Amino acid sequence: MSSADRGVSLGSTVLQPARGAALGSRLIAMESAKRSRVLVVDDDPDLRELLADYLGASGFAVEVAGDGTQMRERMAAAAPDVLVLDLMLPGEDGLSLARELRRTSDIPILMLSARGEEIDRVVGLEVGADDYLAKPFGPRELLARLRALLRRAGSSTSHAVAAAAPASRLAFGPYTIDDATRRLVRDGKEIPINGAEFELLLAFAQHPNRVLSRDDLIGWLKGYERDAFDRSIDVRVTRLRRRIEPDPAHPVYVRTVRGEGYLFNPQAETG
Repeated sequence: MSSADRGVSLGSTVLQPARGAALGSRLIAMESAKRSRVLVVDDDPDLRELLADYLGASGFAVEVAGDGTQMRERMAAAAPDVLVLDLMLPGEDGLSLARELRRTSDIPILMLSARGEEIDRVVGLEVGADDYLAKPFGPRELLARLRALLRRAGSSTSHAVAAAAPASRLAFGPYTIDDATRRLVRDGKEIPINGAEFELLLAFAQHPNRVLSRDDLIGWLKGYERDAFDRSIDVRVTRLRRRIEPDPAHPVYVRTVRGEGYLFNPQAETG
């Protein structure tokens, strides 16, 4: 019996094509609209196909691209919620593309690389990636990291409606942190900041005048994982300082406490 004879199954709804084709198209469109959109940029067609199938089956709406030109075309057609970006691409590499994106977009970026050295992770994070995954990797780990990035960005891959959190505003110096809208404002002007940087700043602002270890910070950053020697928290602090410090080389808000961690000083006292 063909699929046309059986009807098309969509969740718990079975549509008979003879009388439900138009309704089926509308339901599929509604279902796609609920999904988080992921764009996979990798020059390996087999990996693109594997990830498209796996992430699609896991509830994502998936687009794929093989290089920077195709990435821009896909993004111009429909902005994704999260980006999987390979480091080694033909033409423009992933680092150049991530740097370009960060000038205009705060889209969460998960960078992939066949090279797993710490320097690659650090450089990727420096130019604006939010997370890094070395090849080869398990699809389930990739999925978990994407979901964590979406949670940090204030999105969700589930269709459950979460209760609205109460608005929360925190102020320091000339800045205001608006947790409800995920915005950082200075003197009425919004400061560009990506999801990972915002989460880090929020963790600092909620624990002022207190020394926070790297482990403390990692515990507050949703979905973030690291190995024992990962220094990417330090990279995130460096990026945050570039956003908020008058002189990032001599920070007054986020101060280093040697051998212990960091201290957030909302009054910006230098003593």
